[in-house]
Amino acid sequence: MNWSEMSLTDFQNALASDDPTPGGGTASAVALGHSAALVAMVANLTIGNKKWADGWEIAKHALQVSQKIMTMAGDLAEQDSDAFDDVMAAFRLPKLTDEDIKTRREHIRNSTLKAAQIPYKTAEFSLDLLNSIKQLSLCCNGNAISDLGVAALLASASCKGALFNVEINLNSLPEEMGHSMRDNLSSMNEECRHISKKVMHTVKERL
Repeated sequence: MNWSEMSLTDFQNALASDDPTPGGGTASAVALGHSAALVAMVANLTIGNKKWADGWEIAKHALQVSQKIMTMAGDLAEQDSDAFDDVMAAFRLPKLTDEDIKTRREHIRNSTLKAAQIPYKTAEFSLDLLNSIKQLSLCCNGNAISDLGVAALLASASCKGALFNVEINLNSLPEEMGHSMRDNLSSMNEECRHISKKVMHTVKERL
């Protein structure tokens, strides 16, 4: 399902339904897209404005990052719900014979691993965007600093929400699966917290 083609109302209704997709992982990716759009707006309001000329180069870089992420976020939202649908389909596979049981278990594990990998990418892009926001917050058009603060809050929520989804999927897998993701969960959460705190301090100072 291409969630980005829906109206906001239709997407909210889909989230509110008793269908397991879209869920938190998709919502995290959508939040990332909204954050990136706000970053693009602030960058565009900075570039070309002589009062904020010192921030033009940083704003241009932030614009490039945000435009890339806006596109990726929509893809990740779709991939996230598709991945969970695959998990649910795997659980519905037959288990009448030993071979059935083995095949079903492999499908469940592989689809669950993918369901962890997609939000992991969302979290990575969220951190990339947060780093751009941190730099932009120091030199962007001051009239839009509150908008950049909202972008940071959305990116932070996207990152933390995505990591929740990574963790819950990894917790249902054998420990030997998803090693690199397991190893990075704590540091990614801490990086998100650290950058968000810095941005919020800057935003408060510039309001």
